[in-house]
This record gives sequence, structure tokens and C-alpha cells, in this order.
Amino acid sequence: MATGQGIALVDLDDDGVDRAFRTEVLVGLKQVQKAVPARWFYDDAGSRLFEEITQLPEYYLTRAETEILRGRGEDFAHLIGPGRAVVEFGSGSSVKTPLLLHAIEPAAYVPLDISGDFLRASARDLAAKFPGLPVYPVEADFMRQVALPEEVAGLQKLGFFPGSTIGNMVPASAVDLLRAMRQTLGEGSQLLIGMDLIKDRKVLEAAYDDAAGVTAQFNLNLLARINRELDGDIPLEDFRHLALWNDDLARIEMHLQARRDLNFRVSGQSFSIQAGETIHTENSHKFSRRMGNTMLLASGWTPVEHWLDSEERFALVLARATEPRSAP
Repeated sequence: MATGQGIALVDLDDDGVDRAFRTEVLVGLKQVQKAVPARWFYDDAGSRLFEEITQLPEYYLTRAETEILRGRGEDFAHLIGPGRAVVEFGSGSSVKTPLLLHAIEPAAYVPLDISGDFLRASARDLAAKFPGLPVYPVEADFMRQVALPEEVAGLQKLGFFPGSTIGNMVPASAVDLLRAMRQTLGEGSQLLIGMDLIKDRKVLEAAYDDAAGVTAQFNLNLLARINRELDGDIPLEDFRHLALWNDDLARIEMHLQARRDLNFRVSGQSFSIQAGETIHTENSHKFSRRMGNTMLLASGWTPVEHWLDSEERFALVLARATEPRSAP
């Protein structure tokens, strides 16, 4: 068994803080509509809370996607084939990954995640389940092109992007991300990507505002991370979690709403927020089949096959890297 110790590609400042995290928080808190990108949810505590969310009764996405992964192994084996390096973007705990790996007989597994300790622990667990599979964890921000380990340079790649993470980006950013994945994976690569589908508003809002309040904890943990890593003094108890369906933009929005007028500091800079104002923390766009196809095609990927769960709530889409051509 070959199990890499992990490649760290995160740019840390002299205080050991991700430079991009500090910059994006400070810039986002100065905007008229305050905002912090959703990717910063996933410190170790946030990653653990998200794994708890995936087990909640309201959160149908994981169950729906797992149903597809369990039921379509023969399709994956036929269309993907053996011997590829599986590169998982935002691997988290890699809970769904064994279902795919069992089906396609890969040559290597490369999990990419921005939460380093969580990444390495998950990689060790998966390596124990697949003792003959080389595992090379990479701590990196996959929002841009990533240099993969030299050990997989000669292998064809399958990108694996499960869940509904692509929905967290506005359309322009989603296309940029998919293009970066295309560059990371190279010619001849494939991509297996999860897309949540448009459905009843009540179902969607419940999935992002569960009765147990775990999603609220997940949202508020972002402020706790800002306080801890960026020397902030944001009063968490004075914010509440909001999850709203925006029909015009086909997305759930998550916000942190101030309960009263507040002044606080982050990284030595002063900020204020009025009662009722929000910090916009996440979008989760929902797709139709045509919307998903258009996004992939605009990003250098050609859809090959779509699979739906039995209740048609969620889709897994297999795409191949579009070959360069000089004419329409």
C-alpha cells in the first residue's frame, strides 16, 4: 500500500492563517451586502458539522446520491472503466467514495480538501478500506488549478465532485471552477458531478433549516472561525441563521442576520452591522437537466450520462473533457 502523507498547497501568512481566508473575510465584510464565501465553512469543526447535517432527516441530498452510487455501479464500470486516478474535489469524510471505488477499480485515489487535518484522517480511513490502492491526499483550494502528485501524472483521471457543491457558486464562478477542474485533470479526463434538482420550496428550505438546528450551528461556526483565526470579537449570540428560497435565481440562500445593531473587530479592522442586516454565507443553486448541461458545455465538459434517484430529487452526471476543435 502506498499512502501519501499529503501535499499542502495552502498559502499561510506569518500567523499561520490562510491568506485567502483573511482577505476574503475582510473584503466581504466591507460590502453593502456583507458576504463570506461558503468554502470557509469547512474548518475541522465545520467539516464535522456538515457530516452531521448529511445524516439529518430533512437533508435528502446524501441519501439520494448514495442511492444512485449504490445502484449504478455497473454503469460506472462500463462508462468509466478501470485504471483511472480518481481525484475527488472537496473530499470531506469520503463517505460516498468507496461506493465509486468498488465499482470502477481505480489505479489511485487523490482526495483534495482545504481542511488539512480532516483530509488526512479521512484519507487514512479510506486507505485502510482499500489496502491495495495508492492514496495521495492534497491539502489545497480546488477553486483554481491544482498540481496533482507526480505519482498519478501518467494516469487518466476521473474527477469526482459529489454532493451539491457546484450549486454553491454563482454561474460565472461555477464555470470558472469547472474549467479549473478541466485543467487539473487534463485531456482524456472524465468528471462525475452531483447536481441537486429544482423541487418544492418547502422541501428545499427544510433541508437548509433543520428542526434540530444543526445547520444553524454550521452557519454560526463560520463566525466562530473568524473570531478564532482572525482575532475577531463578533458576538455569535447576536446573530441568527436564515435559509430562504430565491425563486428568480433558483437557489437557496443562507444568511446570518444581526439581532441588534452591532460593532465588532476582525484582524484589527472595525465593522458595523444594523439590526436585520445579514452576512450572506451560502448559495445553493438547483438545476434542471438543461441548465446543468449548459453549464458543463460552457466549461469544456461534454455530458455523457445522467442518473437520477428514485424520487428524481438529485442527479449524478458523467461528462468527458471536450476535445479541442476549430469549428462549431
